[in-house]
Amino acid sequence: QVQLVESGGGLVQAGGSLRLSCAASGSIFSIKAMGWYRQVPGKQRELVATISSGGSTNYADSVKGRFTISRDNAKNTVHLQMNSLKPEDTAVYYCNAVGSRNVEYWGQGTQVTVSS
Repeated sequence: QVQLVESGGGLVQAGGSLRLSCAASGSIFSIKAMGWYRQVPGKQRELVATISSGGSTNYADSVKGRFTISRDNAKNTVHLQMNSLKPEDTAVYYCNAVGSRNVEYWGQGTQVTVSS
């Protein structure tokens, strides 16, 4: 089992920045990829960014050039630096980890609200 705890959400004005963090604990040796997803009411959860154990990254087109995902393997954490935030970035952001046999784990979510 892997436990994920997110932090860093909040309210920010458009154009501002926020940094989300996700701390992993438990069977961390099994973690392959980690990432961030987001969801707004009435819509499906969507991928924001992922990072592999080797550091390869993948971003949704909507956040490319504005968001940066990073991973500290020594501290078992993953971060999402969000710059130039837009109102449409408002969502609940979830940390995700993929373990052995591709089992997925999720954090509890953290609210990000961008005001116009």
